[in-house]
Amino acid sequence: VQLQASGGGLVQAGGSLRLSCAASGRTLSSYPMGWFRQAPGKERGLVAAISWSGSSTYYTDSVKGRFTISRDNAKNTLYLQMNSLIPTDTAVYFCSAGEFWGQGTQVTVSS
Repeated sequence: VQLQASGGGLVQAGGSLRLSCAASGRTLSSYPMGWFRQAPGKERGLVAAISWSGSSTYYTDSVKGRFTISRDNAKNTLYLQMNSLIPTDTAVYFCSAGEFWGQGTQVTVSS
């Protein structure tokens, strides 16, 4: 299984980005999936998660009301819509499904 994350980039504070995580090699429709992030010098932490059906979601407190996680099982793809970005959102973002991990995509928010 390969997870390919994309959509990162450089954005000004207050801006938006949409991350995508496309899976190949195996359908992940039965897996809960999540987005994690790791800032320089910090541990990787969970940002948001979604159940296999998409009916249940979780957000870490710092992104509630700004980020939205979603998935399209028909496309085997996970998304993270990030709005009202702030500099502390700067990190490498990773997608995950069970024991599988994507390679990460850099998000940089300038003040």
